[in-house]
Amino acid sequence: MFNLITIGDCVIDTFLILDDTSKQCAIAKNKKELRLNFGDKIPISASDQSIGGNAANVAVGATKLSCKTAIITELGDDISGHVIKEALHDSGVNTTLAKIQKNKQTRYSVILHFKSERTILSYQAKRQYTLPKIPKADWIYYTSLSKGFEVIQKKLITHLKKNPDISLAINPGSFQMNAGKSVIKHILPFTTLLVVNKEEAQKLVGKKASIYTLAKSLYKKGVKQIIITDSTNGSYSFDGSQFLFMPTYNIKAVARTGAGDAYTSGVLSALIHKKTLAEAMQWGTANASGVIQKVGAQQGLLSLRKTKAMIKKYKKVVPKKIKKY
Repeated sequence: MFNLITIGDCVIDTFLILDDTSKQCAIAKNKKELRLNFGDKIPISASDQSIGGNAANVAVGATKLSCKTAIITELGDDISGHVIKEALHDSGVNTTLAKIQKNKQTRYSVILHFKSERTILSYQAKRQYTLPKIPKADWIYYTSLSKGFEVIQKKLITHLKKNPDISLAINPGSFQMNAGKSVIKHILPFTTLLVVNKEEAQKLVGKKASIYTLAKSLYKKGVKQIIITDSTNGSYSFDGSQFLFMPTYNIKAVARTGAGDAYTSGVLSALIHKKTLAEAMQWGTANASGVIQKVGAQQGLLSLRKTKAMIKKYKKVVPKKIKKY
């Protein structure tokens, strides 16, 4: 029996670290645009390549936190696909449910890092998704998939109806959010834990609002526990009765790629280890703090011992109840 099974696409991530001092790169005043000189040669200070994707990152993160994990994913029959499967296996993730699709490409991303923030160029490979027979598990984590994800989701809902003892956590990917928000809403009533950032919460709710209002709206849609992250501002949780805020640790970020997945793997692992939601937010914050100190989504993931040490180091930074909204 597994503690956690993740479902989602895997990718090969290529990281390009742009020179922070370059005058050929700039961030717009609204902080929503990365500007590069058109037709110019842009200097790169470093580069790296590793496996990624929400499902892979969370599976590896949870494994490092002493959880027994497996992944359901579909890979291309190319070098990248076989590299991903081998790397996941070497990390301790069970890959027997990872399917290699003949004559298909593996997804990949090119990630531009500039001043600790990232812009992702993502290739969405075509898939004809199938859901294998799911082994027994305490938790299932359903996340980023490409076109055709509706097939997986429909079968997953059927599985959850037959196995009500399974807890479901979800974090929809960008394609799912943009192409099928109405479809995503069908799985919310079966969701134990929803982890989204503020912008994703606004898309699911359909309007801009305070984080508390967003969390309350998502709770009304049937989600039992909601966590909304707000970048460097911290994270919030709501379980229908208690609204919590968890600040971030005062740690300088080298790169933020994978911070959200690290946070999620920390939260899920804590819940698997029978911790409270408040304690889970600490585990998530600690794990994310480890990742932002490295380039890549998995290099800075913490072990159980290092997570506890990080929480102890920042013992004064704890979740706080918010009574006034």
